[in-house]
Amino acid sequence: MKIIVVGANGDIGQAACAELGQRHDVIRVGRTSGDLTVDMSDRSDIDRMFAKVGPVDAVVATAGDVKFMALAEHTSDSMLFGLQQKVMGQINLVLAGLDAVVDGGSFTLTSGVLDRDPIRFGVGAATANGALAGFVTGSAIEMPRGLRINVVSPGLLDVSVPRYGQWFPGHNPVASERVGRAYAKSVEGAATWQVIIVE
Repeated sequence: MKIIVVGANGDIGQAACAELGQRHDVIRVGRTSGDLTVDMSDRSDIDRMFAKVGPVDAVVATAGDVKFMALAEHTSDSMLFGLQQKVMGQINLVLAGLDAVVDGGSFTLTSGVLDRDPIRFGVGAATANGALAGFVTGSAIEMPRGLRINVVSPGLLDVSVPRYGQWFPGHNPVASERVGRAYAKSVEGAATWQVIIVE
């Protein structure tokens, strides 16, 4: 398969690439580095990326920023930041990719643990994660040409603990290899309309 992984340099993206790259042609895409670069907030930039790559079997999105801050400190703008970056960025990849992914291909988005197991200062991430699950549910029944769509929802990765572990008291880290296999399940399997939880 020919697979685009957007966010390939992040911890989750690296886990997905490590697993999928064993069997497939993985095109690593990032905001500033990779085989290609793309700004997920810019539909014309995404269209340019797909035009350069040509038809693909799958698109995997593991990118998207949110603001971590106390609820009382949030503003409309700070909440909107996560919705624009993480939610609309990934949705843009799907909308632009509907004509780029081959018949029977797939989209795999990425949410996370915080909409089901919240932490302090994580309301922006929880909101974005829930929105992505809703998009997958709503869009799966309208996917053309046998296309599939799922969202992987991992807990805190083991490799992320040194940077983010203090924000996740009591959370059990998940092995990066298990997270990578969740992307294989979505891309190589037959499931659609699923939130694939890794915890």
